[in-house]
Amino acid sequence: MSLDGYVAGPSQSVDNPLGIGGMRLHEWAFALAIFREQHELDGGEINESTRVVEESLSNIGATVMGRNMFGGHPGRWDPKKPWNGWWGTNPPFHHPVFVLTHHERKPLVLEGGTTFTFVTNCIESALEQARRAARGKDVSLGGGAKAAQQYLVAGLVDEMEISLVPTLLGSGERLFDGVGDDLHGLELVRTVAGPQVVHLRFAKP
Repeated sequence: MSLDGYVAGPSQSVDNPLGIGGMRLHEWAFALAIFREQHELDGGEINESTRVVEESLSNIGATVMGRNMFGGHPGRWDPKKPWNGWWGTNPPFHHPVFVLTHHERKPLVLEGGTTFTFVTNCIESALEQARRAARGKDVSLGGGAKAAQQYLVAGLVDEMEISLVPTLLGSGERLFDGVGDDLHGLELVRTVAGPQVVHLRFAKP
């Protein structure tokens, strides 16, 4: 998240999914060896952020995400050639992923154990399906902003890690729009400073 509260820049599109300037929010992660390994790349750094990313990836059995995080193709899916999102043929999840959408679509099975299931009824249904699929492991809420807002307002977030980046985007997608004046039971429990980022962990007491 930027210092002015945005998790994506303005003018998001299929060609520019993070919007203008949005890539700056993730440069600290792109440099990490653990991030590069997850995306089948060599090299990278090990620093204070490494442990934070390692913890965020451990014990995850399923992920819930919004339509834009899967792939911001607007409107109904093309029945003849539905777009398969940002993630390529071998996404980095390697577990079931449940996508919030208004438009029905059959599950998308890709390499490496990743299956995208498209949920059209409600956020609670997506979470329940993800919990069953996770088989006792954690469920990750992948974003984007609108999906996170819905789960925060509903009080369904048990833990949240905000990686605060020292940059300003000016406009775009704000994480906390419509959330209200509190964090719905979440309290700050840890702060980790790394190169070009500060990680803030919130959890329910």
